[in-house]
Amino acid sequence: MGNLIVSKSYCAIGALLVASVCALPAQAEIKRTASGKPDLTGTYDSGTLTPVQRPEIYGDMQFMTKAQADQLIAQSALSQSDANEVSDPNRGAPKKGGDGVQAYGAGGVGGYNSFWVDPGSGVSEIDGKIRTSIIYEPDNGRYPRMTRRGYGKMAENFSSFSYQNDGTASWLDQDGPGPFDGPETLALAERCLLGFSAGPPSLPGLYNNFKRIVQTENHVMILLEMVHDARIVRLDAEHGPDGNRKWLGDAIGRWEGDTLVVETKHFKSSTGLYGGDENLQLVERFTKLADGNLHYDFTVTDMTAWTTPWSGAYIWKQSDSKVYEYACHEGNYAMGNILRGARLLEREALAAQAVESE
Repeated sequence: MGNLIVSKSYCAIGALLVASVCALPAQAEIKRTASGKPDLTGTYDSGTLTPVQRPEIYGDMQFMTKAQADQLIAQSALSQSDANEVSDPNRGAPKKGGDGVQAYGAGGVGGYNSFWVDPGSGVSEIDGKIRTSIIYEPDNGRYPRMTRRGYGKMAENFSSFSYQNDGTASWLDQDGPGPFDGPETLALAERCLLGFSAGPPSLPGLYNNFKRIVQTENHVMILLEMVHDARIVRLDAEHGPDGNRKWLGDAIGRWEGDTLVVETKHFKSSTGLYGGDENLQLVERFTKLADGNLHYDFTVTDMTAWTTPWSGAYIWKQSDSKVYEYACHEGNYAMGNILRGARLLEREALAAQAVESE
């Protein structure tokens, strides 16, 4: 149909010939492919200040007022007011072991400013209403209770983050593998394989919230700025064999009217959704809006990780920006130095033990 724009004055004529055209919903104005399907191709910014789960201060409120949204935006801007502060070139060395400040997602080493932080500048508004959370099911807008296995997967994923290094090879006194035995013992996010906000499902994060979609008649590619993942959705296809498991799962899509429905399963035992496991099944719905934005809706089902399924929705804003390369480990010596440091501590500990045994 292409882009259909009908003026109000023309619709006011009331002629039977145009009555049906004027009654068409706004969705008829979206850009379409040659086959008539909505054209999702483009770049989107999924950054939003709307929290994933509802803050307890909102109680049972599903929606916030415009005044509350303005206050949330103002508080976010205030917390990043130091973004342009210039670091003192004559400052001393950082405190040994880090300063313990968890600012700007920098862990215990502290963040020098918020220049690299870009969570978004507004809230997500759907159907004229501003939700208090992205999650809308369960009704409380919060994650459902995790299973014991789910908690275990979560702890396993963050084990290398939570380990308290006292400057010795203390793990030698423990049974089982050590926290730094090899790169595989480090978190997926540290290894730049999965994690942060890339999912799937894709949730807004502190930065790198852009997405690029390229659509053909048989495939839809979703390039995620975070961790440079590219999801390939096969349209009108069947899932591959259960034994062929992938980091991003096996995604197939179909059109339900003007909505692209993507079903993904066959994940590996570790997923980009913290707590999720190989039983994760994901249903996503992508709907192009008349203003060019994308309505993103998802439902997570993983009964070995969460006690009930849960769903969320928010807006991906159309953007003229580009998705730049996210070279996670380019010039990054952290992982190598972590492992080298662990080997050094082990040699020191073994040497001390040898001296004591003499």
